[in-house]
Amino acid sequence: MPITEIMNSNVISVKPDRTLRQVKEILRIKRISGLPVVDSERKLIGIVSIEDIIKALEGGYVDDTVEERMTKNVVSIQSNSTLKDVIEVFEKWPYGRFPVVDSENKLVGIVTKNDVMMALLTKLGLVYLHDERRREVLDSPEYFARSLLTGERLDKSGADFYFPIDYYDINLAGIGASRLRQFLLAKGVDEKTARRVAIATYEAETNVVIHSGSSGGIYCFIKPDSVFVRVEDHGKGIEDVELAMREGYSTAPDYVRELGFGAGMGLANIKRCSDNMMVMSKVGAGVVVEMEFLTRKEDKG
Repeated sequence: MPITEIMNSNVISVKPDRTLRQVKEILRIKRISGLPVVDSERKLIGIVSIEDIIKALEGGYVDDTVEERMTKNVVSIQSNSTLKDVIEVFEKWPYGRFPVVDSENKLVGIVTKNDVMMALLTKLGLVYLHDERRREVLDSPEYFARSLLTGERLDKSGADFYFPIDYYDINLAGIGASRLRQFLLAKGVDEKTARRVAIATYEAETNVVIHSGSSGGIYCFIKPDSVFVRVEDHGKGIEDVELAMREGYSTAPDYVRELGFGAGMGLANIKRCSDNMMVMSKVGAGVVVEMEFLTRKEDKG
């Protein structure tokens, strides 16, 4: 299957003379997590992501130009590639999406992990099988006491990092994710892993503020070969987790959408950033999201 059949050709890009503050607004309005940078001939020269915006806000240089702060060594995919080639690129590099360029390095599209997955599902006719562990945990009276990923009792009091999500202002979402990133870097966790953790945690934190109608918490455990993060709330829960996992599906109210949030990409983005992820919800009893990020050298790409 040629990549041109599965890629998104309607790509939003940015010029190098734009500021990071302008990019922040584009990401917010368009509800995306990154932008390819192109020159006047639409040739790919870099990429700028939500992680770059987070760093700019922390460092106080959000008014710098994109050209000064963008990633210049961009991993891209040739437009004459096949689905097999794309899968190999995703296996090699720990990114959720890649720009597609033609023989002259001009941007012609973008391809995501979800595009690949949907192509495989369509081609092979695979059917998603529900995880038995989800059912076991869901039926357990110790819903908030056991890990979804391992099934073992979880001592949350022993977490290396804890942040309470006890606010209802959507504009405050991301404080916990930013502090967790700083904490991980201070503990010696590599930059790539800390970046993935921060983005995934930001999405989970935002979901608590938008959807739960309650408070929640971020728990992080640093292990020898991984970082384990659990975000939970005791709010109204999700009626259909599988539906909520679909990109673009959202129940966010209009006022939240007008602020640039609630685009239905949260759980999908968490899945892209993490190595292992599981979501469990009981209607009226809240939501638990667990994420595992491998840190062993062979897992870093």
